[in-house]
Amino acid sequence: MHFLRVGENVIHYRALGLGSRRPVIAFINSLGTDFRIWDAVIEELGHEYAFILHDKRGHGLSDVGRSPCSIDDHAGDLVALLDHLGVKSAIVWGLSVGGLIAQGFYARRPDLARALVLSNTAHRIGAAEMWNARIDKITADGLASLVDPVMERWFTPAFRQPDNATYAGARNMLSQQPEAGYSGTCAAIRDADFTEEVGRITVPALCVAGDQDGSTPPALVHSLANLIPASRFVIIPDCGHIPCVEQPRAYAQAVGDFLKTLLEH
Repeated sequence: MHFLRVGENVIHYRALGLGSRRPVIAFINSLGTDFRIWDAVIEELGHEYAFILHDKRGHGLSDVGRSPCSIDDHAGDLVALLDHLGVKSAIVWGLSVGGLIAQGFYARRPDLARALVLSNTAHRIGAAEMWNARIDKITADGLASLVDPVMERWFTPAFRQPDNATYAGARNMLSQQPEAGYSGTCAAIRDADFTEEVGRITVPALCVAGDQDGSTPPALVHSLANLIPASRFVIIPDCGHIPCVEQPRAYAQAVGDFLKTLLEH
């Protein structure tokens, strides 16, 4: 296990293959997950890349820190991690709130981003009233009260089967996150709006949607792609909000095709 102190907080991270001079991918997790969600995607991508993973503050083994937090707080944690590891350029791949963090990261340090993968995300996600209601629900009834409705948005009915051990593990992952970390990041999503900033993205960008995503539907992700100059858009079939868990092979293939084209130029 590796940890980095960023200000008053400790961030849990993993770095794989950084000494190899391979292109570096920095992953950013979705709300309610830790960096283990990327394991199957890393296996699919193989040895062509180096990888940096971290538990964003309030998740996994990282500190909760000040709550609520902001997207800029999360972006700053990743900047500090890349600086600590001596990484001067990375493909920043963010899922859901991780996609918002990737947008904030680019706005803050565009020099560190070689390309962006903005997956199951948007320039703005949901209305303030929705996020406030979710925060109030956690305060009143705990995070466990949200697990089942969140699972319905995360995964397709075909994946949400009692005999699917991976689905059971994803439920456990969500239910075991710190409640203050989850609700604090809900507030960060509530307050984030990159509608103006994304039009200034000049690096290659891929926007990815799941065809059955109940949290960020394809039309919403496509609206993000329309705001980014020369971006690409792809839909993963038979997939909900967390493609790295539900459809890791198809997901890795789709993003891998984009990355190969990127690296050829």
